[in-house]
Amino acid sequence: MSELVTGEAVALELRPAKLPSRALAVLIDLVVAFVVYIAVTMVVVAATSSLDDAAGAALSVALFLLVLVGIPIAVETLSHGRSLGKLACGLRVVRDDGGPIRFRHALVRGAVGVVEILMTFGVVACIASLVSARGRRVGDVFAGTLVVRERVPTGQAAFVPPPPPWLVGRFAQLDLSAVPEGLWLAVRQYLTRRGQLDPQVGWGMAERLAADLAAHTGAPAPSDVPPAAFLAAVMHERQSREARRAFGAAGQSGFPQVYGGQMQPGAAPPAPAAPAYGTYGGQGGQAPGVVPHHAPAPSPSPAPPGPGDSLPGAGGSEPPATGFAPPA
Repeated sequence: MSELVTGEAVALELRPAKLPSRALAVLIDLVVAFVVYIAVTMVVVAATSSLDDAAGAALSVALFLLVLVGIPIAVETLSHGRSLGKLACGLRVVRDDGGPIRFRHALVRGAVGVVEILMTFGVVACIASLVSARGRRVGDVFAGTLVVRERVPTGQAAFVPPPPPWLVGRFAQLDLSAVPEGLWLAVRQYLTRRGQLDPQVGWGMAERLAADLAAHTGAPAPSDVPPAAFLAAVMHERQSREARRAFGAAGQSGFPQVYGGQMQPGAAPPAPAAPAYGTYGGQGGQAPGVVPHHAPAPSPSPAPPGPGDSLPGAGGSEPPATGFAPPA
């Protein structure tokens, strides 16, 4: 990555193009330019066959400058640094401050490119790109430009390994509000790349991160827990809290909650009370208990008793203890 500073003091991280991709882009541009040059030359020679040798030579030089120099400059100016070869390779020419190039930048690059690319078969351009820290050729140095990659491959997000099972929930009371985002990012990067580090280097890094994390939380790291396991457990606790904040409230929204016999919005309703059965005066029969007035009645109503069935009571002769007598 190359860090460029714009005129507004904004740092831009750009990926300079390597020599192989730039050489391939230039080769594509040259092949297309020479095909167009040969086609245009054949048409012009056929149309101006009556001209003398001096006029033919002047016309050939004009066609050379027009097709191999003028057209590439016009294409880079109109496309803001993306020629046909650069577009195929995912490259682009930008200014030193990261902005799009103008006509003067394309003109200087094209004029110097005639010497360092066409006349020397690209040897000077290759040597200059290998010597330069950002892979710039001589034309880029004079024009104040840089060739960067537009299509940067993005890898998948690394998976944070979970903590040991015996540490899950141990740091539930830890205050994580004062931990900065930069420290969280450092902990996450360490946990995802822990297997790629040297054991001693990884252990020292884990100790430093655990000490910084303990300093921001106000609670010392437990001595019986390895630093890497402590970091994984705290990161797991933070992710669990974020998941509860994101999904826990949404899962309970829209339901009422009972406070002192009244329904309050924002909480789940109480579960229907199961019918409790108890003894009445020491008798062997059992009667259904009284359901509280604020609890909803069970949705499935029992089937009415048949003629030969006995009601729940002593010997089946007493009416139900709900206070409701069915009509005769």
